Amino acid sequence: MSRFDFIQTPLSGLMVVQRKATEDHRGYLSRLYSAEEFSEAGFNKPIAQINQTLTRKKGAVRGLHFQHPPYAETKFVSCLKGEVLDVAVDIRSGSPTFLQWHSEILSATNRRGLLIPEGYAHGFQALTEDCELIYLHTAAYHPEAEGALNVADPRLGIVWPLPIDDLSERDRNHSLLDQDYQGLVL
Repeated sequence: MSRFDFIQTPLSGLMVVQRKATEDHRGYLSRLYSAEEFSEAGFNKPIAQINQTLTRKKGAVRGLHFQHPPYAETKFVSCLKGEVLDVAVDIRSGSPTFLQWHSEILSATNRRGLLIPEGYAHGFQALTEDCELIYLHTAAYHPEAEGALNVADPRLGIVWPLPIDDLSERDRNHSLLDQDYQGLVL
């Protein structure tokens, strides 16, 4: 019996993962990850790193982060507490959906996750206080390979549902894309 539904988004390779729960009077059991089932959906590299974040302030934005090759990574992101708008931007050079973005509400109650392939930038906005997310990564973090897009870049046109109330200095200072930006060659 499958514990997940993998739902293709309009952006190639980017999938919503709906976790199924078995419930009774005590509560529920929801599997967070299964190597076998995720492999069938294209997440077939080993998990190299697992991160957890806490974002305290409603309206705070984190992102839009990615890693350059050879450390490009697939990520699986789930919300364990609270509710976020999770955003992925296609930055694959030559992709038919280059610089298009897709967002999903992820929450502890809807048990949705986002499976983000290599070549996407990722970020989110906290829609409630004290949001906790867990990330499964296929590559370890390498600071020299870090890249990011500006969350307010007009070329992307991301519609954040709340005013951006908190943004790190680092994220605030990411450059805007110029017309020559070609994206990642994977």
